[in-house]
Amino acid sequence: MRYKNLTEFTGSGALANGPVGLIFVEDEVEVASTLRHHIARGFGTLAAFMPAEFALGGEFERGVHRVDYDVTVDGGLRDAVNACIAAAPGVWFYYGYNAEYLFFPFCETRSVGEMAGFSFEERRDQVLCYVVDLYAADLWAHPSAVSIGNAHLDRSGYYALARTDPWNNPIDRQMDFFGGLRWRFEEHIPKARRNIDRVALFRAQPGLLLGDDHTFNLEEYNTYACPWHNSLTAAVCSFRTAKALKRNPGSTFDIPTFYWHNSSPFTWTSRQLLDLGLMEPGQWF
Repeated sequence: MRYKNLTEFTGSGALANGPVGLIFVEDEVEVASTLRHHIARGFGTLAAFMPAEFALGGEFERGVHRVDYDVTVDGGLRDAVNACIAAAPGVWFYYGYNAEYLFFPFCETRSVGEMAGFSFEERRDQVLCYVVDLYAADLWAHPSAVSIGNAHLDRSGYYALARTDPWNNPIDRQMDFFGGLRWRFEEHIPKARRNIDRVALFRAQPGLLLGDDHTFNLEEYNTYACPWHNSLTAAVCSFRTAKALKRNPGSTFDIPTFYWHNSSPFTWTSRQLLDLGLMEPGQWF
């Protein structure tokens, strides 16, 4: 199904069948692999927001709701997510970009709906995700830094700092997480965009709003765990930062390679991410 604008999509009734995956297509890099990956995660509805001039393969005509939408406008993702929240309270959502791939514990054998159901039983309306940077190890062979077959990630170099309020007091169960390419090449990344935490999985409710910094207006949605024990977390494995660093004229010539002594080939499994501590199952076994 194709929708000519956001309003037509949110009024169509498609959002009633959750969990809903919202994929925001900024360019034509790895669009097909992104959609295939998220179809396999078991979303009830999967929507691709993309410019009208972009082509979408025929294999996705039935399984993906296409929305003609310019993701690159200021606040484009925020406005689309908030419109979907307002249209479907109570529904679980995931949002991400093309060339980003959602992984959660045991995702090879369990669906995103099962994970959302478990989180809701634990009185959690959101799942904190860590954006794990992927990059091609060989930039001569892959100058865009994007390669599914040559993908690598950093196996260490991640850290967290307490998130504070305007009076510099620590906020309960909230932290700012850093690492990956945004840490190693931070001189090329605006300070406001260096975090790797994103609440990319959440349950909509009336009045909930996503901000430009990927945080929500309800503070509990920005927490990494519930008060009584560790909560399940997930990972969004993303080529987006590598792609931008090599596309940007201000950084591309300063970066001959992303590979370093802490690089590891990405195996495209949840087990690797769990072993590296880049997500955790909490009480979900």
